[in-house]
Amino acid sequence: MGKRGKKYMEAKKKVDRAKRYDMEEALHLLPETSYTRFDASVDVAIKLGVDPKKPDQMVRGTVVLPHGTGKEVKILVFAQGEKEKEAREAGADYVGGEELVENISKGWLEFDKAIATPDMMKLVSKLGKILGPRGLMPNPKVGTVTFEVDKAVRDIKSGKVEFKVDKAGNLHVSVGKVSFGHEKLMENIIALLDSVIKAKPASSKGTYLRGLALCTTMSPGIKVDPLSVRNLMRA
Repeated sequence: MGKRGKKYMEAKKKVDRAKRYDMEEALHLLPETSYTRFDASVDVAIKLGVDPKKPDQMVRGTVVLPHGTGKEVKILVFAQGEKEKEAREAGADYVGGEELVENISKGWLEFDKAIATPDMMKLVSKLGKILGPRGLMPNPKVGTVTFEVDKAVRDIKSGKVEFKVDKAGNLHVSVGKVSFGHEKLMENIIALLDSVIKAKPASSKGTYLRGLALCTTMSPGIKVDPLSVRNLMRA
């Protein structure tokens, strides 16, 4: 077993796999399970009581995390004329039209989020097979197809993240870095869960938040009691 494997096993011993931790408890335990030399990301996995195969039970949305994610997000904007200027002034990393489409079609993907003005979507749609599978395709449902370019860019730069349920009924979202400390992470997680709860489909019956787990980059997961989070949200 390598050094990394030994550290993982040591971290795993600190987590009781049979226990559902209180959220406060889990956040205090989190740094003890992180063994990377870099400032690891903190991810939340949420199991929802929905059937994603049914169109009316798809859970998708966005939330601006109060403290951001701690990651530098490179934003590309498909725009022209005044909107191109607006995107640059808002802080977009790459702005343009046909030349960007051509570069992406050749394999260039050095960005994390893409925004497009509605008039550019006919051009951008040519990249569907490249951007779609990578979750990079601009989409009006999450505010990335819009003429409000300034707001869209600034929201993402300030910590706006997307969430979308997968085929197994799970959501995976990055909510910050270990260095944030438990208070900032708690506020980010509560903001995320508030948005996820508001996105509950009317056709979803029974328990909606069925499971919750926290983990850092390459660390074991810590199961959290969803009820403890509900109580914090009511406080």
